[in-house]
Amino acid sequence: MTLFVDLNIVNTADRKRLQSLIETAAHLGYSTVAINHVAEFQGKRQEIAKPISVTELFPSPPIVQGKSKPIKIVTRLTVIVSDASHCNDLVACMTLDIDLICINVIEKQSYHFRRPSVNGAIERGIYFELAYSPAIKDSTMRRYTISNALSLMQICKGKNIIMSSAAERHLELRGPYDIANLGLLFGLTEGDAKAAVSTNCRAALLHGETRKTALGVIYTVRKVPATEEKDEGRPLSKRAKTKSDC
Repeated sequence: MTLFVDLNIVNTADRKRLQSLIETAAHLGYSTVAINHVAEFQGKRQEIAKPISVTELFPSPPIVQGKSKPIKIVTRLTVIVSDASHCNDLVACMTLDIDLICINVIEKQSYHFRRPSVNGAIERGIYFELAYSPAIKDSTMRRYTISNALSLMQICKGKNIIMSSAAERHLELRGPYDIANLGLLFGLTEGDAKAAVSTNCRAALLHGETRKTALGVIYTVRKVPATEEKDEGRPLSKRAKTKSDC
């Protein structure tokens, strides 16, 4: 079963509006949303405001449409770097501990996407985010959104792409299948477009979780079935006989 995710619900001081956004996302079928806290880069000792408490926002989160589970709400931080001296695409893609690189889609890009940088980010498990709400607000922003998306697709070939809403109002949200169709206009294949609102989003969340562990290591162990646990203390001859009788 496909689980859809929107990793960019813009945080707002208006609590009722934020609740309305998340309730709409649940009604549209999104299983997980991220409240996006945006901050301008000011310096190394910059203080970041404490994120909103999910339990205070929703003591009982809304149920996802078509599911029996409540929507999962996480928080994220987006740092805007407007001064090129603070960071460049090579540094961001190759060295910074980040999970997403957000593409500015609302204006003509003043730079070109570079294949080594983009490929380096993909190898490190970093994803590129395209916000779709500007494309439904204004015809000029829609043109820039499609143009910038197509430029990125020429380099990344549809890999590690995430499509999020960046919605500030519930009317700016669209259903996951509508967004997957929009991905075709961005140059994505049908499979990549669907992944951009589902599996890629979950992979980005997992990437963020692994950075919290020691060296980002995850390991798996085999769980022994209960029947095997019972057999551990029995002679091999009896174990073989039991198996042959089954």
